[in-house]
This record gives sequence, C-alpha cells and structure tokens, in this order.
Amino acid sequence: MKFIKATENDIPLIQDLARRSWENAYAEILSGEQMEYMLSTMYSQEEIADHLKKSNYHYFLIKDETNDSFEGFIGYENNYEEGTTKLHRIYLIPESKGKGFGKGALEFLNEKVKESGDERIILNVNKHNSAKKFYESQGYSVYDEGIFDIGNNFFMDDYLMEFLIHK
Repeated sequence: MKFIKATENDIPLIQDLARRSWENAYAEILSGEQMEYMLSTMYSQEEIADHLKKSNYHYFLIKDETNDSFEGFIGYENNYEEGTTKLHRIYLIPESKGKGFGKGALEFLNEKVKESGDERIILNVNKHNSAKKFYESQGYSVYDEGIFDIGNNFFMDDYLMEFLIHK
C-alpha cells in the first residue's frame, strides 16, 4: 500500500473514487437526490481545488502496489482546531473493503498527525453508517452527536468521533 499526495491533476480520480465509494456506502442511508447534491458540491472541481490550495489540508490517494490500482483516498486538515486534525474524508471503493486499506490509511493518518504536532483526530460519521464500528475497532470513540444543515434542505445526522494520539 502506497500513499500518494494528490494534486489538482488528480481531482477527476478523486471524484471517480468518491462516486464509486458513495454509491456503495450510502445507497441505504441517503436518497439519490441527497447523494447527488453532496457529490456535486463537496466533490466539485472548485471545492477540491480550494482544499488543495490550503497548506493544512491534505489529500492522499491510496494505491495498491500489487495491482497498480487506486483503492481510495483520504482527506484531512491539520490544526482544524487547536491541537486537532479533522479527518474530512476517507473512502475506499467497494472492491477494496476488508483488505486492510482502511486500517492502513488510519495508521498513515496517525503518523502524519504526530508529525504535525496535533494530539487528537476528529471525524463525523453518519449514524446509520456501519463505518462507526470500524472506527471503534481502531480506537475511536463517540464524544458527541449533531444534526448538520448541508444546504438544499438536506441534513446529516452524525456521530462525532475522536482518537487521541499517543506520543
């Protein structure tokens, strides 16, 4: 498994990986309309390009070197809050689930967070997303929950999870 820092040239690949992942992960959770709205806003060329211009926001592509294929990506922001990195996005295509890529991506993130000096990782996970169990198996815990207006009369009902970095 290799992590490759994404550039603006990788935006179409990130968009493709997001769509393939979302169509699987959120099929039973979100309406088709909400999924399209979120993909078209959160994963627009402009939105991702804006993230890539921020020095604290990082995207890495997850590559399976055995098959020379891209399995997903991770997007996170150091110093989101004082001492805290926010994991905004971690998505794997359906074919790569259960092969250690998610765990490897979180281990990679832990190392990057240590390098940044942050001591905590936070993320939001939809209350109906089975990924919550995966995060818990990796040492994350729920510290709060919230309902977030994401526009266009759509809302996300999420658990807020955290992981404390051991230095």
